Amino acid sequence: VQAQTISFEPVDQLKLVNVKAETVTYKGRKALRVSDAAATGVGDEGRLIIFPKTDFQDGIIEVDLAGEPGPNAGEGARGFVGMAFRVAADASRFECFYLRPTNGRADDQVRRNHSVQYISNPGFPWHLLRKDFPEKYESYVDLVAGAWTKVKIEVRGEKARLYVNGVEQPTLLVNDLKQGQSKGAVALWIGTGTVAHFSNLRISP
Repeated sequence: VQAQTISFEPVDQLKLVNVKAETVTYKGRKALRVSDAAATGVGDEGRLIIFPKTDFQDGIIEVDLAGEPGPNAGEGARGFVGMAFRVAADASRFECFYLRPTNGRADDQVRRNHSVQYISNPGFPWHLLRKDFPEKYESYVDLVAGAWTKVKIEVRGEKARLYVNGVEQPTLLVNDLKQGQSKGAVALWIGTGTVAHFSNLRISP
């Protein structure tokens, strides 16, 4: 099945939510640089680049991405970077997988266990999921901050699978997507204090 390549240009035709974006060359390839421009207090729900012409329910999303803490990021910044899907037109609802790149090779095992994360908006930010369902929506994977990382998300019904760096087995399984059988746009997602780069975004049935 032919994958559809999603263009990052022109940037002014994308819907930017609390982020800045520009086309750059990053580590030898053309990329979209996305950085945090949100006001203090904006949480998981708040930083997106939405592709308005996408309409996604089930299928596969593939992207190369890199995330790292920005120059003025706080101590808790991890370079949070990921993909949102089934995004409502007003960005009030979406599902999301994201990476915490600085956790991938941390000396602390608990931090390593929190390398990848599933969240769902509204109602299911990371801290609530960790408190109410410890270990269920997070997992470990080897990551390097600022390095290109291949991500694949497979979505079928209320199930989603996250694959990182071309491995055959999923890094994280979610069998109960919190927004149910929804559909919507695809979006780039970043977290607090992040500078991220994205390249090669593809969607296939």
